[in-house]
Amino acid sequence: MLSWIKEHRYCLAGLYLFVFLAGFFLLELLVPEPKYVIHCTLDDWIPFNEWFVLPYFLWYVWVPVFLLYFVLKDKWAYLELCFLMFTGATLCLIIYALWPNGLDLRREITSHNFCADIVRFLRRIDSPCNVCPSIHVSSTVAVHIAICHSRSFEENRGMKLLSLAVTLAICASTVFIKQHSVIDVFWGWLLSCVLGMGSAWYRQKQVCSAYKVRKSERTLIETENINKIVRK
Repeated sequence: MLSWIKEHRYCLAGLYLFVFLAGFFLLELLVPEPKYVIHCTLDDWIPFNEWFVLPYFLWYVWVPVFLLYFVLKDKWAYLELCFLMFTGATLCLIIYALWPNGLDLRREITSHNFCADIVRFLRRIDSPCNVCPSIHVSSTVAVHIAICHSRSFEENRGMKLLSLAVTLAICASTVFIKQHSVIDVFWGWLLSCVLGMGSAWYRQKQVCSAYKVRKSERTLIETENINKIVRK
C-alpha cells in the first residue's frame, strides 16, 4: 500500500477532505444559529416526499465510488474532481462563515414508513444550518462534470446519461425532503459549473502549451536536419 502511494502521490489530494470536515464541524460549533433564512415561493409549491431520501442517501455511495474509481483509473479526472469538490466546499464554508444561513422548511412528518424514519433520523443528526450554497449539490455536480471530462468515459454516452440522471435525482431529493431550498440547489449547481468551466479552460491551455512545445521541438529537429544536409 505504501509503495503504491509513493508511486501515485496525487492520491494524497484526497486528504484535504479531513481539512474540510474539521472546518465544517468547527463552523457548526462557532455559528450554531443562522442569521439569514433561505426561502422562496417555489419551496412552498414542492411537497414533502419521504421516498426521495433514497436518492439523497445515494450520494454517500455515488461520490466515494467515483473518487476511488478515478484515483485508480484516471489521474487527471481524480485531480479535477478533487479540485471541483474541495474548492467548492471551501468556498461554501467561507460563505457560511460570512453569511450564516439556514432553513425553516421542516415540518412534522406524519407518514410512518421506512423512508419517513430515515428522514427523521437525518433531521436529528443534520441541523438546518449552513445550507446555501448546497455542498450536497455542488459535490454531486462536480462528479458529473468529472465524468463528462474523463478520458475513461469519453466515448461512453450511456455513462454520461446515467450520471446526469443520478445528479438530477440527488439534487431533486434535497428539496423534496426539505433538506435544502431551491435557492441552495441553484447556487450549489452554479458554483460547480463555474469551477468546471475554469477547469476546462486550464486543461485547454495546458493542451495548447504542450502542442506549441511539440511544434517547436519538431521545427528544431527539422532545422538541424537541414543544417546537416547543407554542411554535407
